[in-house]
Amino acid sequence: MLRRYRKPGFYTDCFFADIPFRVSQEQFVLAFYSTALFRAERFILKWVVSKPSTDEQAVALASAKADEFAAWSVEGRTEKQLLLSDYQGRTKSWLRTDHTGTDAGTQTRLYFGSAVIPVLDRQTGERHLGLVYKALLGFHKVYSIALLWNAVARLKKQHSNN
Repeated sequence: MLRRYRKPGFYTDCFFADIPFRVSQEQFVLAFYSTALFRAERFILKWVVSKPSTDEQAVALASAKADEFAAWSVEGRTEKQLLLSDYQGRTKSWLRTDHTGTDAGTQTRLYFGSAVIPVLDRQTGERHLGLVYKALLGFHKVYSIALLWNAVARLKKQHSNN
């Protein structure tokens, strides 16, 4: 789903982590959007852009009972993927699960990716990301990896408690 945004002038990234047990897409989405780190982002979104959200809404998003969550709307959803678009249409967030191995030894590859959609410069006719987005890309990469690893840690903790 994220591939449609791999175009000249667009920014896309994709990070992944392998986890040594089976994780459903629903479990991954819920873990991702309910970590302490992402709750901090949700808190900021509540006050900065008036887009509040709750853990219950994260559950509804993960279980495909809701198509909106905080500052995002579902752009696409399959059994293994979720693509969200922010309320301005400038950024996309993508989560995917893939399973490998036998039933007895299944592992899951968890993907988190994003895209930044360029804006059209009306004077030049060229598309560009904009200074703010370009300036934040370094932070974005580190933060994206941290979000993924926080979700992995949450899933591992849940798995060990079962």
